Amino acid sequence: MRVGCPKEIKNHEYRVGLTPGAVREYVAHGHEVIIQSGAGTGIGADDGAYQAAGARVVKTAEEVFQQSDMIVKVKEPQPSEWAQLREGQLLYTYLHLAPDPEQTKGLLASGVTAIAYETVTDDRGGLPLLAPMSEVAGRLAIQAGATALQKANGGRGLLLGGVPGVLPGKVTIIGGGVVGINSAMMAVGLGADVVIIDRSIPRLRQLDELFRGRIHTRFSTIEALEEEVFSADVVVGAVLIPGAAAPKLVTREMLSGMKKGAVVVDVAIDQGGCFETSHPTTHSEPTYEIDGIIHYCVANMPGAVPVTSAHALNNATLHYGLQLADRGVKALIDNPHLRNGLNVHKGRITNRPVAEALGLDMVEAKTILAA
Repeated sequence: MRVGCPKEIKNHEYRVGLTPGAVREYVAHGHEVIIQSGAGTGIGADDGAYQAAGARVVKTAEEVFQQSDMIVKVKEPQPSEWAQLREGQLLYTYLHLAPDPEQTKGLLASGVTAIAYETVTDDRGGLPLLAPMSEVAGRLAIQAGATALQKANGGRGLLLGGVPGVLPGKVTIIGGGVVGINSAMMAVGLGADVVIIDRSIPRLRQLDELFRGRIHTRFSTIEALEEEVFSADVVVGAVLIPGAAAPKLVTREMLSGMKKGAVVVDVAIDQGGCFETSHPTTHSEPTYEIDGIIHYCVANMPGAVPVTSAHALNNATLHYGLQLADRGVKALIDNPHLRNGLNVHKGRITNRPVAEALGLDMVEAKTILAA
């Protein structure tokens, strides 16, 4: 199979869909790899590194899309990219379709077979291709929140860890999944006072055992959410419903009860965000203020640390990517976990949460693939 990797064009996106190490694996499986010139610049991999790994380097994204049977990316295709996709072609990348009707229309019109990293599953019920970027984003969330708290950046002027004789700042994390755990690890490391809110009592027990008293846990109710958000200096939104739009847990009205200059970091922004006042931002303009509350809502947070995140992502995506390259659509038929990643196929939506979020019809992946 001809596997193509274009340079990412989303604002301040420096990651790359295939590292030179991943290219070597595809080539070893007998596939031809086509890389756009400059695709790996953000991780310090020049064209020579890709050529040494066995890839063929071409000048333009158009050449990659035209010549490839399978496109491997990081972020969702932009309008100029989805216009180049075609029926019979595989697209393997993050999609986050639930809050993005325009991209969905573009993919449906193209006829492409689109597999979303964020809905591929594993034997334990996890999301193995989302997890590494959730780890990165969770850790970055505390760095971003601590920076935004500085007075010069519009925040309260508070040091999260405090100093002797001065209390530390408080971090409230909504959601105890991968993002929440990694945010808590960073916040605890800085010396902050940390609370994690979640609706799963078994998960709260696990968190309590994991952190051994270094954080507080609280079952999520409206009252608990309000109390913890109102008393926080940084609130991290870390809620995920696989494939679906994130629930709006913090309303505009609740902002009035928060401390002026407090910071909200919405890690769920790729799925529409879990704060009512959230809208996507970029690394060039990461924050904005509403009702005295600083909002950090960068939609590609791991793009800020591309060397770390690109390698972590490739470590996770390679196994499934090789299955797709080796077997094509048959890999989706035979592997139910990879099939769960299928979101669009030949003009039809195949993921129920996406279809429900957008109010569109769907067809079961197994049914349409068998046909």
